[in-house]
Amino acid sequence: MSRAASSVRPALAEWAEVTAPTPPPHTVIRTPTRHPASPRPADDLVTVEPGTPWADDPYAHALRAGRGPLFLRRLSDPDGPGQGELLPLDVERWCAAPDTADLGVLHRCTGPVMDIGCGPGRLVAALAARGIPALGLDVSPAAVSRTRRQGGTAVRRSVFDHLPGQGHWNTLLLMDGNVGIGGDPVALLTRLHRLAAPGGHLLAEAAPDDVDERLTVRVEDGHGRHGRPFPWARVGATALLRAADATGWIVTGRWTADGRPFVALHRPKPPYDAAVPTAPGGPDLA
Repeated sequence: MSRAASSVRPALAEWAEVTAPTPPPHTVIRTPTRHPASPRPADDLVTVEPGTPWADDPYAHALRAGRGPLFLRRLSDPDGPGQGELLPLDVERWCAAPDTADLGVLHRCTGPVMDIGCGPGRLVAALAARGIPALGLDVSPAAVSRTRRQGGTAVRRSVFDHLPGQGHWNTLLLMDGNVGIGGDPVALLTRLHRLAAPGGHLLAEAAPDDVDERLTVRVEDGHGRHGRPFPWARVGATALLRAADATGWIVTGRWTADGRPFVALHRPKPPYDAAVPTAPGGPDLA
């Protein structure tokens, strides 16, 4: 086992213990019960937690049920077209066992691994079953709980929060559209460059279309129930490679499986990555 893997493993255990499931400190406002004769509008259930759009209904309900329908509703688009468009979210695939395309990514993983936006945890659990140390990261309590039930380790954090093992992760995963996190792929890939170990890798899934969009969206179910608006991005492989080049990542692979495009990126070892140093303040895992 590498020094990085052995040093990160205690951090995984520590974070799993510290972040054991507790009742989320958020509030979902529900309207008072109506008279049975009055139909209940779909918008009766609206998440009102600032900054946590994935944390509760309807996303949490879909993860607990293991199925959709679930969408991102496009609320704004600086370029104009597509206003109001529903972008499907593949909840059933996320909640199932890893498929052929996922397995192609898992075969490229070396521990320790961090899965950013792990969702219900299919990849983290699969890595754990293989004996590869892996940590799932998600802002959704339902996602973290489901990942743990499947045997994976997960913490409820944003990728932009203080995280364990900064600069020691050999593999970072950015799957299922998660390159859109925060609505700024350059900022996201800059952050991931600091999380990765020198010589580490980022395996990222791009959007299937050749797009490069900055959006405001909200999570919505098939009945119109929805959460808060938040920034998002849709980034195809070409745009992802541009963002990677701008943030110090080196492209080492590119492939498509089951219609899903992937890229493999490498963080060079010093002195070549001196322009993007590991940020100070990360945990000392020596």
